[in-house]
Amino acid sequence: MFDKIVQQILSARVYDIAVETPIHKAAFLSTRLGRPVLFKREDLQPVHSFKCRGAYNKMVGIPADILAKGVIAASAGNHAQGVALSAQKLKVPATIVMPTTTPEIKVRSVKARGAQVILYGDSFDEAFIKSQELVQEYGYTYLHPFDDVEVIAGQGTVAVELLKQVPGPIDAVFIPVGGGGLAAGMAAYIKYVRPEIKVIGVEPEDAACLAAAMEKKERVVLSQVGLFADGVAVRQIGKNNFDILKDACDEVITVTTDEICAAVKDVFDDVRSVNEPAGALSVAGLKKYADREGPGEALVAVLSGANVNFDRIRHIAERAELGEKREAILAVTIPEKPGSFKAFCEQIGNRNVTEFNYRYSDREEAHIFVGVTTDPTTDDRLRLIDSLNAVDLPVVDMTDNELAKSHIRHMVGGRSPEAGSELVFRIEFPERPGALLKFLNRIGTRWNISAFHYRNHGAAYGRVLVSMQADLAEREELSVYFQDIGYTYFDETDNPAVSLFMKT
Repeated sequence: MFDKIVQQILSARVYDIAVETPIHKAAFLSTRLGRPVLFKREDLQPVHSFKCRGAYNKMVGIPADILAKGVIAASAGNHAQGVALSAQKLKVPATIVMPTTTPEIKVRSVKARGAQVILYGDSFDEAFIKSQELVQEYGYTYLHPFDDVEVIAGQGTVAVELLKQVPGPIDAVFIPVGGGGLAAGMAAYIKYVRPEIKVIGVEPEDAACLAAAMEKKERVVLSQVGLFADGVAVRQIGKNNFDILKDACDEVITVTTDEICAAVKDVFDDVRSVNEPAGALSVAGLKKYADREGPGEALVAVLSGANVNFDRIRHIAERAELGEKREAILAVTIPEKPGSFKAFCEQIGNRNVTEFNYRYSDREEAHIFVGVTTDPTTDDRLRLIDSLNAVDLPVVDMTDNELAKSHIRHMVGGRSPEAGSELVFRIEFPERPGALLKFLNRIGTRWNISAFHYRNHGAAYGRVLVSMQADLAEREELSVYFQDIGYTYFDETDNPAVSLFMKT
């Protein structure tokens, strides 16, 4: 079934530019999961990502007279660096169209390889449209980041190395999935040579385009995608990629942002490398699989990239403990009477308190926002919740509440009684000059902003919580405003964190 693509993988030219990356045993993770865990270290490529394999294999097959006109790509990340390095090696001009939201470190990395960088638009889609205009104007050859047979074949060489390096039993190989270039190439080769090995794709829960396609048995376009693991934030799996993966991928596992952060920490603990979120995605999926299946044969995760902004590490570290289930975020209601606070502290006991916010509600009760270290092996979070409820201290578990973790924990304080009816929204803003002004201009003066909280964690997008003085009847109208402006948004008005900590 995969004869043709396997032949292309075996004849792919990647080693003029790529290196054969090693397999490293993850000693700590192996001990914890009770089975061998191996990392395929694509984060050690010259551009710290596997992307240079596919980009070079595609470019080296283009006729010289066409290649001389130049190549172009639209990318905010690793594909851009792979194309730039390949063009430098082949001594051809390269143009990379990058969104204006692209972090400066990635812009500098591409320029350092000799490529021309054009910053255009807020998103990949806008950058892509601009790249196509330049193709028409100058005759450049466009290099697709994943939906291209030669690119898929280049990425498939990762699997050739892997099976040569690990000849012994392998239960499953875990591969990050965005558009599907790496997964398609590796899956085709693995199933052709060692069909008994499971091939498992791993996606973020908020960008699971392959999982959606597998369920529908056809490619679908996601209405929106999460931006935390930006290297795999793709709305639709590639056509050529899905043609392979629908038959070669045994399972797709989806993981949360917190689980990805925990996986970044696991990788660091074992090999002292800080992978980007997409780079550690496969490890997050591997851990979920191992927890479900128990002990067994070796599991292999592909570490696909380490191009992470330094500022972003703060956010990853903040969320890693939650991903490991070593921290619980709780909202506890206590009566405003003598001894209630002492009763609360007694239930917390000797547990380490990571965060504590107290909010007076009224003369009858108060709300506490607290972070507590927990032990995932003993269901300590559940025991703590049960013990608090048992002494009439009602608990709302906020550990999986994105609004609580991203905003409320930093802004506990309530609102003025004069605020009136409010609608609360969580929005992802592109990090570029004028983004906030664009938002405010679009809202205009009809609605008053009664609360505003902004956070940026070193990514291309910042996170905003905004509370608007508006009636519930205006909810749909406000949603239309947010849709028109084009920012990703979530209506959080009914979130329990809002009623507990943003209202008096």
